[in-house]
Amino acid sequence: MTESVTIARPYAQAVFSLAREERSLDAWSDRLRRLAAIAGDPEMAGVIGNPRLSARQITDLFMALSGEPENRELASFIAMLAENRRFAMLADVGAIFESLKDADEGIEEAVITSAFPIGGPALATLLKHLETHFCTRLRGRVEVDPSLIGGVRVAVGDRILDASVRGKLDTMAVALKN
Repeated sequence: MTESVTIARPYAQAVFSLAREERSLDAWSDRLRRLAAIAGDPEMAGVIGNPRLSARQITDLFMALSGEPENRELASFIAMLAENRRFAMLADVGAIFESLKDADEGIEEAVITSAFPIGGPALATLLKHLETHFCTRLRGRVEVDPSLIGGVRVAVGDRILDASVRGKLDTMAVALKN
């Protein structure tokens, strides 16, 4: 995994620089998601790995499937991936691009661990309150851990907010021992 991230980082940084310069971060975010989905398709994996197909043929196929067959920057990016046989790295390129985009926009990831699934309006409301608490814009990712019993534990970078029942019980246990 580490090796693939190391290889993917220069591609992500190059795309990010281009997208930032063009003020098209959201468009490139969508493009990278689409390309990763195309490359991740089992049938496409066979095509990409076929040594009989040239880089140009693979580029043409990706461009036809991209939904933007006339986009020169996209064609150049896909051609570079094809020449270097780096389509397997697209998911990592997309993830690194998203982290660069979030940092540029001042958004941090909040890992919300809950005893029960949280989604929709409840998650949006929780994120709004958490943004006030952490004084930053947040993108939430929910993980379920039934051992929390109830409430949530939130990690934003190295900052933790533990409002779970398990956290309260652990605090009480420590207080009773002292």
